[in-house]
Amino acid sequence: MAEGMFPKTEVDKRYEHRVTLYLILSCFMAATAGLLFGYDVGISGGVTAMDDFQKKFFPTVYRKQKEAKVNNYCRYDNQGIQLFTSSLQLAGFVTSIFAGYATRKYGRRLTLIVGGLSFFIGAVLNGAATNLAMLVIGRLFLGMGVGLSAQAAPVYIAEMAPAKHRGALTNSFQFSLTVGLFASSLLNYFTEKVHPYGWRISLGVGALPAVILTLGAIFLPDTPVSYVERGQLEKGREILEKVRGLKNVDMEFEDILEATRVAATVDNSFRCLLRRENRAQFLTACFLPGAQPFSGNAAIAFYIPVLFRIMGYRSSAALYSATIVGSVRMVGSAICILIVDKVGRRILFFQGGIQMILCQLAIGTIFYLELGLHNTLDKSMAIGVVVLVNLWTVGFDWSWGPLSWIVPSEIFSLECRSAGLGVAVSCNYLVTFMLTQVFLTMFCHMRWGTFFFFAGTLFIMVSFTTFLVPETKGVPLEDMKQIWSRHWYWKKFVPKEDVDTNMSISSK
Repeated sequence: MAEGMFPKTEVDKRYEHRVTLYLILSCFMAATAGLLFGYDVGISGGVTAMDDFQKKFFPTVYRKQKEAKVNNYCRYDNQGIQLFTSSLQLAGFVTSIFAGYATRKYGRRLTLIVGGLSFFIGAVLNGAATNLAMLVIGRLFLGMGVGLSAQAAPVYIAEMAPAKHRGALTNSFQFSLTVGLFASSLLNYFTEKVHPYGWRISLGVGALPAVILTLGAIFLPDTPVSYVERGQLEKGREILEKVRGLKNVDMEFEDILEATRVAATVDNSFRCLLRRENRAQFLTACFLPGAQPFSGNAAIAFYIPVLFRIMGYRSSAALYSATIVGSVRMVGSAICILIVDKVGRRILFFQGGIQMILCQLAIGTIFYLELGLHNTLDKSMAIGVVVLVNLWTVGFDWSWGPLSWIVPSEIFSLECRSAGLGVAVSCNYLVTFMLTQVFLTMFCHMRWGTFFFFAGTLFIMVSFTTFLVPETKGVPLEDMKQIWSRHWYWKKFVPKEDVDTNMSISSK
């Protein structure tokens, strides 16, 4: 580890490129897939805090709110609410297992289209729901849409983007997610006042981002890599010339052809992930998205209006505060876009993680000292918690939020890339499903200790990225294996001949 805690990555070459309007429009249109997930995160957390929604689907929770002596931490401990929230994650987990195969065989673009259509069906079912079963079925369709699009969009953007700007462009997916979250939080604030069907508006409007993604994807080109994978070499070169703004793309196109040739020799891309030389990338791609919910995001993203109500806010004030948090998330994500390709991934993992640990410890301390079982926080303390939640949020959204998707999308060689990101997405949805399904029960029993628990898991996460994740800033996708061969620990898993082959390809 003599290279230091945050070593600079030496890149052996740069492909020629220009930042073209065609590139920007293609990447940002694909990034609208993030709108789907962001919108649903904000909507599901908001409607569960609405009295009309509770009376319709969860009357026992509504009656519990009116009881003077109910335990603050257990007000929302209800398996039905947790099933409503987590069912999307379950469907996303199952779908993402097969999404890698779909993106490789049928292309990234078609996968985005199918994902948008599935989300549209789910939004319509939720908006028209008459019982809990219909709600959950709608959530399953939403989950299938999110599972497909969340796997295809980062791969699409990473393959379109030049290495120098790949972090910023891939982060447009996370920025789009925060836009969807803010928009849904703002809509919840207004529809809460529309009695008794405001929740139907919130859930049904989810069809709008689905339409945007589906129609936009219809007019998108596929990536040059995807075209070459499917034997359309001329089309692949044509799109590469358009996104690079140059005719001279010989070096990059030759590398794509060589990477595709190697990938074609792999019969099973999932089996490819288990090879010794891919072990580092596989474990990293599982850990980063899988650990991300343990930052506290699974709780704060989905249940923040509920948390504010537990503190003593009324429904309207809780939704208003959630809107503020949503706007802060956009700021954090925008900051990441501006700095991720300048300062790198590792230092953001470290700084954002430390910031979130301190916020979780501070919130837990306030709850321990000031919030009893039956009283509420006084105004100054409640404002303090809102400020701490926003500080946690901005730290998350310029670090673990986007980077948990950026890094897995760029570390795999072509033959493993679609399957690798599919596994990454699956890990995220599986862990998020488990946490959202048990969080309200966990909060009921652990109380303020819940925040200390997340601080502890964050410490483990920061330690992993500090010591075991190499810097990927500015490294071309075709050269990515080199950084693992130089890492103090992972180099033992990358055979020297693999690195030599990769470097000879890059020097053509």
